[in-house]
Amino acid sequence: MKRILEMSHISKAFGGVKALTDVHLEVNEGEVHALLGENGAGKSTLMNILTGVLQADSGKITFLGKDYYTPTITQMEEAGIAFVHQELNVINDLTVVDNIFLTRELTGKFGLIDEDKEVQKTRELFESLGVKIDPTAMVRTLKTSEKQLLEICKALYTDAKLIILDEPTTSLSNEEIDHLFGILSKLREQGKSFIFISHKMPEIFTIADRYTVFRNGTFISSGDIKDTTPKDVTSDMVGTTFVDADMYEQRELGEEILKLHKLSGRGFSKISLSFRKGEIVAFTGLAGSGASELMQTMFGVLPIEGGSIEYKGKKLEGSIAHFMKNKIAMLPSNRKENSVIKDLSILENFYIAEHVLSFKKQIIKKSVEDERYEQQKKTLRIKAASSSAEITSLSGGNQQKVFLAKWLNTGAEVLLFNNPTRGVDVGAKAEIYRLILEFAKAGKTVIFNTLEIPEVQKIADRCVVFYGGKVAAILDHKDVSEKTVMGYSTGINTQR
Repeated sequence: MKRILEMSHISKAFGGVKALTDVHLEVNEGEVHALLGENGAGKSTLMNILTGVLQADSGKITFLGKDYYTPTITQMEEAGIAFVHQELNVINDLTVVDNIFLTRELTGKFGLIDEDKEVQKTRELFESLGVKIDPTAMVRTLKTSEKQLLEICKALYTDAKLIILDEPTTSLSNEEIDHLFGILSKLREQGKSFIFISHKMPEIFTIADRYTVFRNGTFISSGDIKDTTPKDVTSDMVGTTFVDADMYEQRELGEEILKLHKLSGRGFSKISLSFRKGEIVAFTGLAGSGASELMQTMFGVLPIEGGSIEYKGKKLEGSIAHFMKNKIAMLPSNRKENSVIKDLSILENFYIAEHVLSFKKQIIKKSVEDERYEQQKKTLRIKAASSSAEITSLSGGNQQKVFLAKWLNTGAEVLLFNNPTRGVDVGAKAEIYRLILEFAKAGKTVIFNTLEIPEVQKIADRCVVFYGGKVAAILDHKDVSEKTVMGYSTGINTQR
């Protein structure tokens, strides 16, 4: 098989800290190559070097027979490499076709943009891939899965030979994942190559042909997927034999602290639930089931359309700030859009929520905030060299921990986590599970929304399954299984 990419002896350090040490990566034509490793293993750094965002300290890139030592972004784009990031880079205020042809517009007479031709070309591209998206639609109206496909189509329009997909399925339903994999398989047959970054082993073993594992910035292993197992790959990633154990610990729960009474909102209706102090409750269901929308309504992000929310007997409604003042916090699903303030430091991202609540205090004392941050850093085991570093310098797992620290700093008693382990690796997931269990032991109520049933089995006291905007079932910890939950979430089972 023809090799199209070889990255050899790549090393990179940031301020004396080695991010990559003499690593290599090889990708063949017409293959899906899984790039694996925990957050902080060096995957993103290597991909940024490949796409010209960062310059390697040493090493060489050979792509389609041409050598590159310090390539630029433009050089690598022109060479035929495209990067579809986990946090999508589409422009919501433009149409689909405008996103595809941005900076590459088709022009006619007098240099005017030929919109009809662009729409026609877009339709042809979509039809060839089985993509059903209106080229004239505003991107803001698209579902996340459609935006993901739009990003891939943008790359294909530029005739990219190698497409990097970073956690492309984190917000997709099973049906949407199957559709995406069908498109990848079709493109692979046409000779396109993919670097597929994911932490989901079933997906890797479904779509990938070969794999490479990094750990702590070093090359660990590489080979054909058919010659290895999920257990062996995970062991390479974390450095020890991974045991998929149930972490659940039964605890004595406190009094009722939060109550939903016939609550209705966008995507759900007449939900009645109650939650106790120190309880861990999981929400789950297929994408669009109403679970995520309910959680957002419970934090004031979306409006209440009927019914009520009560915290310690007090009715809650109105703005996010009102919910925050009543000891409720939320960790949203999309870090980039809803949590990360990339122009601020780690410390500033940490204390900003607390200062929304104490806005009358005009002066921020850095020494006081540093002391608070250091306490949370130790408790949550945040891996960061300096609180003054940019928040974007941290891995996904450590960013999540900073945002957890942000809400703990407000004294929140009810923690709403919308897909808390989205885009984080095996080790970081285990850390987040440990923290959730510790929060519950300390008397905090944790409600988390997830599409991954093993997460529910690891930590939840109860599981609320949603279907069609309603509660399909409420399961005790001992009754949670993949088969049972899938039955309720697809409408096959009904609970009396």
